[in-house]
Amino acid sequence: MFARIARRYDLMNALMTGGRDQAWRRTAARLAAVPPGSLVLDLATGTADLALAFLEASPARVVVGVDFVEEMLRLARGKLAAGGGRRVRLLAADALALPFPDGTFGCVASAFVLRNLADLEAGLAEMRRVTAPGGSVAALEISQPTLPGWRAAFRLYFHHVVPAVGALVAGDRAAYTYLPQSVERFLTPDELARLMEKVGLRGVRVARLALGTVTIHVGRVP
Repeated sequence: MFARIARRYDLMNALMTGGRDQAWRRTAARLAAVPPGSLVLDLATGTADLALAFLEASPARVVVGVDFVEEMLRLARGKLAAGGGRRVRLLAADALALPFPDGTFGCVASAFVLRNLADLEAGLAEMRRVTAPGGSVAALEISQPTLPGWRAAFRLYFHHVVPAVGALVAGDRAAYTYLPQSVERFLTPDELARLMEKVGLRGVRVARLALGTVTIHVGRVP
């Protein structure tokens, strides 16, 4: 599915969020509080926007971006070659079996990824495994808002407008029907925080943005 929509992925993200998705990535990079010079892993990097947000937060660091969708990696390479990405390394890898030793990274981060994992707990445990003691695991996700009036408006937009725009712009209504369905099936922010604690992360903090439609979770490895 992600291979099918790769060419229009960035454009759809911008349209769906009113251009706010990049600001959310920059906020996630800031909240992760990664020490300068630390090695960062961007999990399921897609077109490398989160990787670039981490570089912007600290130009001295190196970011490794992994994904198993080759079409996404191809677009990411083109974006990085156009400028600003000399300190990003890209490779194909599976989020449930990362090809790195324990404690490799000062931060492991993801954007709009967790609800797509075949085994969420295993994926979080793998993120924790490759994070060094004292490092952070950060996850940016779409969430269902809880404000009654806003929740109804968000569902109407997400379940009806977004698939229509996806059909028009990306030529793939099915992918953008899956998107709201995956959010509806996903854990609540509090449930995700508890699962992160379960796999060994500590002091998990949750930042709610965009009236609760976006959350950033950050936990530390003891």
